Amino acid sequence: MEQPDDRLPAPDGLNDDFEVSESLVPMRDLKAAEQNTVSFDGLLAEPLILKEDLKEGCGGQLWPAAGGGLVGLAVARGCNIGKPPLYITDQAPMLPLMETNIKINNLASTVVAGVLNWGEPIPDLIPSHPAVILAADCVYFEPAFPLLISTLVDLLGPGSVCYFCFKRRRRADLRFMKMARKAFEVDIVTDDPDAEANVIGSESTAQPQ
Repeated sequence: MEQPDDRLPAPDGLNDDFEVSESLVPMRDLKAAEQNTVSFDGLLAEPLILKEDLKEGCGGQLWPAAGGGLVGLAVARGCNIGKPPLYITDQAPMLPLMETNIKINNLASTVVAGVLNWGEPIPDLIPSHPAVILAADCVYFEPAFPLLISTLVDLLGPGSVCYFCFKRRRRADLRFMKMARKAFEVDIVTDDPDAEANVIGSESTAQPQ
């Protein structure tokens, strides 16, 4: 039996789509997909080739969060990582871009891309309690802070170390570090000469308490 609908009808036009004139809020042109090279001021003898593509969101630009894979690919290219693979992760829309950048840099034998959603169970692809976790520029959306903490708790084991860095953009970002200090043993890295110049909110190594 259907329940009677006692709600009053909405005034005419109330449920219509809300439109704003482009004269008030101009449409932003999306940056066209392109490739760039990154050497980190010559630290990489062989620069990375990275595709940027914003059609699936801002993660498709050159920034440290995995997105297109900048940090993970740089480590794979410039460091002796021991026994491969090295895993780079982001959400599903960024997976094709990560896989493309792995391929164009000939790093398929070293790097594996995967989907990792904060707050959800760790996928089978990711090893249990990896020795080293690099979390670069993951602090940008306050409602996601508890989800990120939850995922780090699941990932970090007794022998794990997380190197965590972010650029402080707003005062709320420091709330994440307060949450992290409650969950982990945190040591601040103090020997980075560029920390102040780059307005780094915190660079830290974290271990489970």
